[in-house]
Amino acid sequence: MNDEQLHKIRHSASHILASAVLKLYPEAKLDIGPATDSGLYYDFDLDHKFTAEDLSKIEEEMSKLISQNQKFECFEVDRAEAEKIIKDSGQSEYKLGRLADIPEGEKITFYRNGDFCDLCAGPHVDYSKRIKAFKLLSVAGAYHRGDENNKQLQRIYGTAFASKAELDEYLKQIEEAKLRDHRKLGKELGLFTIVDRVGQGLILWKPKGALLRQSLQDFILELLRKQGYHQVFTPHIGKLGLFRTSGHFPYYKDSQFVPIVERDDLHRLAGEHIDLADFEPKIESGEVEGFLLKPMNCPFHVEIYKSDPHSYRELPVRLAEFGNVYRWEQSGELNGMTRVRGFTQDDAHIFCTPEQLDAEIQGCLDLVKAVFETIGMREYRVRISLRDPASDKYVGSDENWAKSEAAIRAAARGLGVPFSEEIGEAAFYGPKIDFVVKDVIGREWQLGTVQVDYNLPERFDLTYTGSDNKPHRPIMIHRAPFGSLERFTGVLIEHFGGNFPTWLAPEQVRILTLNESVLPYADKIFAKLRDAGIRVSMDASAEKLGAKIRAAETAKVPHMFVVGKKEEESGCVALRSRIRKEFEGVRPLEEAMGLILDDIKNRTLPDGMRQ
Repeated sequence: MNDEQLHKIRHSASHILASAVLKLYPEAKLDIGPATDSGLYYDFDLDHKFTAEDLSKIEEEMSKLISQNQKFECFEVDRAEAEKIIKDSGQSEYKLGRLADIPEGEKITFYRNGDFCDLCAGPHVDYSKRIKAFKLLSVAGAYHRGDENNKQLQRIYGTAFASKAELDEYLKQIEEAKLRDHRKLGKELGLFTIVDRVGQGLILWKPKGALLRQSLQDFILELLRKQGYHQVFTPHIGKLGLFRTSGHFPYYKDSQFVPIVERDDLHRLAGEHIDLADFEPKIESGEVEGFLLKPMNCPFHVEIYKSDPHSYRELPVRLAEFGNVYRWEQSGELNGMTRVRGFTQDDAHIFCTPEQLDAEIQGCLDLVKAVFETIGMREYRVRISLRDPASDKYVGSDENWAKSEAAIRAAARGLGVPFSEEIGEAAFYGPKIDFVVKDVIGREWQLGTVQVDYNLPERFDLTYTGSDNKPHRPIMIHRAPFGSLERFTGVLIEHFGGNFPTWLAPEQVRILTLNESVLPYADKIFAKLRDAGIRVSMDASAEKLGAKIRAAETAKVPHMFVVGKKEEESGCVALRSRIRKEFEGVRPLEEAMGLILDDIKNRTLPDGMRQ
């Protein structure tokens, strides 16, 4: 079944859901109920708070409606008739607002199934029995139109498939996903925490999480050194004028924190009794200067490039940084590490000549592919985000946009993987390639990104001296294989289910002692592993060996060295590997260490994900 047919099934199921809710709760007010990539939802305004038991009752009512094989009928009306239908149905509160969203001149349609009628553009299945398998999954709060200043509604999530087998497989995936939830595992494994007193969306990396993060940084730095990148460091804030030149202020204003006003200006305006309503225009006009928590690293890298003259012989210039950026996300959209307000990008910007552009894009794509191969995410697709020529949110000339979009398309074709184009999803300064990868249980995540930019070099008047001894304009490439360390780590926690490969594991070996008499030998092993760069801990508690093994497995430690009197006498350890899921016998210490170091060096993947 293709995506369009599945979309029809899910959209139709959302109407059946709304119809069932009205049967059980006639006082409910309806907002919207679209199909999504993974299922469907519908938003309700209702004083009664839906429970798990309510969802079961609603499912029963939905099954009754589907069994009636209701026909989905579409009919078109003018705006006056549409208003009358909505008012007569008692659903004016939200539906009239949705009607107002439809531009003048665009057709207005309703769909009717049974005695339920809803403002809707479609499409739908022809009869309800086409909905073969569905399930209501959860209830969550959702602000009307996604604005936390509006009333919070109740959103019922569900899904639907063309067959029960597909639904069962999806439900199995959901249960697996719950076990892998990075928020749950992050707490259990001591990787990170989020504290209200610090701020929602701001990650505190705990010691074990910091080790994981450092391993990722070391990995990407190794790749960057091979590709000739230079590491740089930039501040967390910059003057508003910098972001006015780049276009981030005001083009990216809604995603930024409020500017930090200079103290002298603040005192002056307070003395003038400036109203808050008059304050923002003064910032936007530049009358009031200030600073901005940086939403992007690129303007800083531009200034580093611009600080020295460049010849064509020196290009490409590749600047890389693990740069902290800050973006405003509404509280309802925050989600553990995968949607945050402060994060670290594995960011880089390449300044190159037109002749170097194709090769540099290919180098960026090769870097992203190397990352995915190493972590065992080999199945991915590419999404090209392009400008919407009718929108005013973009900067730069049509000519530059045409050149950059042509370069992006050519690069995507060269990858030899499926790609799609999305109009209106480009960054305000240029088009981009996003990689959408599947994890080990089949979920999709948007990770690496590569962008081509002709506009920032113009806005900052960047140049290099060409072979003709004249100034020329470089082209700029933005790229981030991880996207952000926070989001990438959250995805990795779920991808591996916390069972990290040895090279990433915060704790790589745990020494388990059988009795106190072997502690001096265990201490020597500990020191030797630590000196070899292996992350090691020791369980010298009085617990029995079985309990110690279970504790190490719960902590998801990849390797265990069991040490007793026999092992001490022979200079060996009994090796147990989580990666190989078995005792591997008694090994000389040097041999056992060699196996661990090989796993680290080769970045060996856990069973089922081996390269």
